[in-house]
Amino acid sequence: MATAAEWISGARPRTLPAAAAPVMVGTGAAAQVDAAAWLPALLALGVALALQVGVNYANDYSDGVRGTDLDRVGPMRLTASGAAAPGTVKRAAFVAFGVAAVLGLALCAVSGRWWLLAVGVVCVVAAWYYTGGKKPYGYRGLGEIAVFVFFGLVAVLGTTYTQAGTITAPAVLGAVGVGLIACALLMVNNLRDIPTDVLAGKRTLAVRLGDHRARRAYLVMIWLPLLLGALCAFWAPWTLLVLLLLGPAVLLSVPVLAGARGKLLVPVLAGTGLYELGYGVLLWFGLSV
Repeated sequence: MATAAEWISGARPRTLPAAAAPVMVGTGAAAQVDAAAWLPALLALGVALALQVGVNYANDYSDGVRGTDLDRVGPMRLTASGAAAPGTVKRAAFVAFGVAAVLGLALCAVSGRWWLLAVGVVCVVAAWYYTGGKKPYGYRGLGEIAVFVFFGLVAVLGTTYTQAGTITAPAVLGAVGVGLIACALLMVNNLRDIPTDVLAGKRTLAVRLGDHRARRAYLVMIWLPLLLGALCAFWAPWTLLVLLLLGPAVLLSVPVLAGARGKLLVPVLAGTGLYELGYGVLLWFGLSV
């Protein structure tokens, strides 16, 4: 039976900034037009965090039963390690999705945007079929597209819309920026796993691009958001604070350019998560003041 610490590790807390950052940016964009509301923001944060945990447990289950997690560097794998029964991990995923659904219902009720329920259903379906089902799209190199759409565009613009009832230019720029960094988080994770994914027949985008081009794609994904954040200064000058991340961007780029592999990429993965969180905080602040 898995311990509490193992369940926490299996939830992959390093990925949670990918859920929190877009809500921060979306709330900042709402604040920029004097429409920020704390209750919808908190509910949106709860939905995003629950979906992220659900995705992580669902991936743990699906990869574990397929055998693609048997020889993998990185966080605890509950299913592959045998610490938890596959069915238990699967139920944990759907409990997380259930929490997201309840919070999503509350968000729709508070905002009065009931049509967003359809968006929520699509999010849960996409979360499950990332590595679940007979033909998971994450195994075909489409993971980054889904991450960009759901943890970038949908999360940021949905957060802004439920508070402000409109979509603004800074919200769009921020959504693209956050989405790219979320893709960088997935890219460096898959870059680390290229050798084992090739053996398992898992054709992630990193596998399809190859090691060299995957590293270049990662760099684009962390540097372009700084330009997009700076462009928000046309509406909110304080968003230039995102340029404080120039130093961290360099620190993340060096090991990737130097060819770090395997366990040496684990700190880059953790750093990318913190980078996304910092981007969310700075852009939220810059848009809010």
